[in-house]
Amino acid sequence: MADTKVRIDKWLWSVRLYKSRTLAADACKSGKIRINQILVKASSVVNIGDLVELKRKGFTFTFKVEKLIKTRVSAVLAAPCYNNLTPEEELNKYKNWFVGKAGTEFREKGLGRPTKRERREIDDFKTDSFDLADFWEEE
Repeated sequence: MADTKVRIDKWLWSVRLYKSRTLAADACKSGKIRINQILVKASSVVNIGDLVELKRKGFTFTFKVEKLIKTRVSAVLAAPCYNNLTPEEELNKYKNWFVGKAGTEFREKGLGRPTKRERREIDDFKTDSFDLADFWEEE
């Protein structure tokens, strides 16, 4: 499972920092990924010990590469592949922004699953107010 050369877009996807490899590659193209303070292309090679900076929606996350993997693995197996070095003030900024944005969903007991029409209305309501999935999508 360990490799000597891994593309940055593949590594970001493999350790679950992006939902798809395409999103990771697009982030590289738009200048949101840096390795050791240098802007990189999606085809750039990442090595053990490199510092990877990731920018999303105004937040900057910093990770140290601990292990190289090419295939997407579970979150439990992905965790040892990097060390989160994001500064505490940046994490607090992220937590303060995120906390309290969306409440829990509730549906009366016995109503069953929503119909197709109800599902569309729910989806429209969610996208109008706040969509957490957009946080991880690129701008």
